[in-house]
Amino acid sequence: MDNGEPDFRELKERLHATWTAGDYGKVAEGLEEGARRFFRRLDLNPGERVLDVACGSGQVALLAAASGAKVTGVDLAPVWIEQARARAASAGLEAQFDVGDAEDLPYEDEGFDLTISLIGAMFAPRPERVTAELLRVTRPGGRIVLGNWTPESFVGDFFRTVGRHVPPPDMPSPLLWGDEATVEQRLGAQVAELWMTRLPYELVHAEAPEEVVGFYREHFGPLKQAFAALDADAQSALQADLMALWTGDRVDTSEGTRAQSEILEVVAIKPTG
Repeated sequence: MDNGEPDFRELKERLHATWTAGDYGKVAEGLEEGARRFFRRLDLNPGERVLDVACGSGQVALLAAASGAKVTGVDLAPVWIEQARARAASAGLEAQFDVGDAEDLPYEDEGFDLTISLIGAMFAPRPERVTAELLRVTRPGGRIVLGNWTPESFVGDFFRTVGRHVPPPDMPSPLLWGDEATVEQRLGAQVAELWMTRLPYELVHAEAPEEVVGFYREHFGPLKQAFAALDADAQSALQADLMALWTGDRVDTSEGTRAQSEILEVVAIKPTG
């Protein structure tokens, strides 16, 4: 549970402001193909109790609800929860969406058969608390499944590119959740079984790279905030580095813009005794 240390309250407030500065619902549209592949690998059964932690605007949670699972999504940002609720209502799907913190989940112990997070909980500042909460809310014998950007991926390069211009927050790198040795250290001794698989994950856009960079600059909160913190010359330098990234050898520009990234799929089974 959150003891409310002042330094972490301040950090969380800054992280919240950063991630909600743009419109993540629009950003998630470019991640849809990969989200669907992640969902299919969950192999859900109808009626399973599923918790999607740091669910954003409900991308995976709504797929799970459509499959017949009993779904709850939770996110720190009220604006994304409102988007998820609106999407569920529009699609005629039953799902519960709550405002809550991945480090202090507002749910009872052992209440879910499956606890998931796709490129979400990895961004919480205290991974040890996230680990404890994921385990706490999952029933004995239940699964925890995470999809995390790897340090070596295109998205890893993206965050390092931004970090060369604007220092990242003083917290463990979220990309460590995509490193097998780190995940083993965080989860291995606490679970009955643990599997990790690196999977391709594309970022897909119909526009040319220059428009894609502009899109992320407008809608992706961390990048929007990074540009806002720089003067005109520094903004130009960051823009140039991003253009180099989005036209590099990991990007296919033959038809729109498709960046070849990667996630680490983490599957853990909670002990029964």
